[in-house]
Amino acid sequence: MKVAQSAEFLLAVECCARSFAPPPAAAPAVDLDEVEWPRFLRLVRFHRIEGLAWNALATISDLPDAARAELPDAASAIAVRNLQGAAECRRLLALFEAAKIPLLFLKGLTLGALAYGKPAIKSAIDIDLLIDPGDLGQAAEILRQDGYRVAFPPRDDAIQAWHRRCKESDWLKAEPRLQLDLHTRTADNPALIPVITVHAPRQAVALGDELSLPTLATDELFAYLAVHGAASAWFRLKWISDFAALLHREPPRELDRLYRRSQELGAGRAAGQALLLADALFGSLQSCPALRDRLISDRTARLLFRAALDQVTGEPIEPTKHLFGTMTIHWTQFLLLRGLGYKWSELTGQAVRALKWF
Repeated sequence: MKVAQSAEFLLAVECCARSFAPPPAAAPAVDLDEVEWPRFLRLVRFHRIEGLAWNALATISDLPDAARAELPDAASAIAVRNLQGAAECRRLLALFEAAKIPLLFLKGLTLGALAYGKPAIKSAIDIDLLIDPGDLGQAAEILRQDGYRVAFPPRDDAIQAWHRRCKESDWLKAEPRLQLDLHTRTADNPALIPVITVHAPRQAVALGDELSLPTLATDELFAYLAVHGAASAWFRLKWISDFAALLHREPPRELDRLYRRSQELGAGRAAGQALLLADALFGSLQSCPALRDRLISDRTARLLFRAALDQVTGEPIEPTKHLFGTMTIHWTQFLLLRGLGYKWSELTGQAVRALKWF
């Protein structure tokens, strides 16, 4: 599937691809003379791929001054945040291990290392921790004692009630300035990937010589990332780039197995949506035509894919910043699993989260 898009968007996609699948040619395939650089930089900022862009473009001798001025500074800021994040992850791991609370790190540094081999180039806004729901009270107390405060839900005494309805609470730390998302499940709707918990199969990811962090094993990570991207209808290029980068590490025969395993884990149509989107942007299914054809034959999967493609290739505006901007995110959630029971639980869940009943 070919994507007819602007030179700026195509260059952004190529920068992502060059960060996990460097081509033989040194120069980008996109004609740089056709690129409107202010728009390209706006796209890069919105999609949070400044580190990937600079990683891909740093050696281009005729890069315009505006890009050469902005991108290295942004990439350096990302690298600094990731160093701070790594130090904080080390501390958090020690605190939770001392308290004998199992935890996994989701996305962030572990995903950057797995996807790109360079965790420093992937932008990460927060630290995502997954714990068992039964450990929520103790984990919250550890965070409070370590200098974190609850940002959402707005009332500290509402955390238990909030987590019964939603997958995560948001925590902030003033010094160093950090954001942490504390997860007690991996999807807001408990019908999606219900078996992917903190007790699911895991892998250890090395971040340098002295730090190794636990995250989901490959099968579970594939399903989780598909559901995570679908939860926002894939409006940010960074998310599908991470997903495609993981696919790039796998031999073609594994992709069909990963898809079938994601269905056993409860990812539903989110996995097909993710694969079709990765294929459209990065050619991820070029060696798997049978799987591509099978996914395309599902009318609902095609609908979800087109919705996601429209989101990620649309104007770089936060969905919450314009009228009905989150509508696609909301309606696509109803199609991820079959059955009226799932749709009813999704309707009630969205109402709870929108009205903040907790």
